[in-house]
Amino acid sequence: MTRVLVVDDDPAIVRALVINLRARQYEVDSAEDGAGALRAAAARHPDVVVLDLGLPDMDGVDVIRRLREWSRVPILVLSARHASGEKVQALDAGADDYVTKPFGMDELLARLRAAVRRAEPADGGDVVVETGTFTVDLAAKKVHRDGRDVRLTPTEWHLLEALVRAGGRLVGQRQLLREVWGPSYGTETNYLRVYMAQLRRKLEADPSRPRHLITEPGMGYRFEK
Repeated sequence: MTRVLVVDDDPAIVRALVINLRARQYEVDSAEDGAGALRAAAARHPDVVVLDLGLPDMDGVDVIRRLREWSRVPILVLSARHASGEKVQALDAGADDYVTKPFGMDELLARLRAAVRRAEPADGGDVVVETGTFTVDLAAKKVHRDGRDVRLTPTEWHLLEALVRAGGRLVGQRQLLREVWGPSYGTETNYLRVYMAQLRRKLEADPSRPRHLITEPGMGYRFEK
């Protein structure tokens, strides 16, 4: 299920978006300011962000720039600013699309669906990765083992996804921390040890001798089929 983060300080707009998105089977989180948006993005890992630029604590363009320091999540700007220069500034900062207020709900939902589609793996890419023990479906965000779904927490999934998408390349500790936990995390390597241990218990045939989730001591981690 697609997770949407709605960032706006207008309760009426947030309420309308939450109702309409949940009615269409989206999971929805919300934040009323920039700091809350950054915290929610790091904790909840949305599939798309709907962002107002006029936030009470910081400009939405700054939120976009800070998100782009560590995340490729699609960002759909929703703003009352109509000037072309402001639109260009937001797009140059890393936004994927721009909808001006007042807006039609059908148009906004169509733009949101398009942003999510563009972020999906390209045709022909490995969206299903199989190992001798488990299967990772990147598009469906599911893991299967012994014919059944494996229940992963959002953090466990994003750690696994980051390693699988690296395609066998070594992913450094700092990069993983920033990608999974957010830009303010760079030295908490104990987080990686704890969550890698959890993933191995759920996925490896012998967690004490992992074949697929490999540690490169002092450097990072690698996924091997």
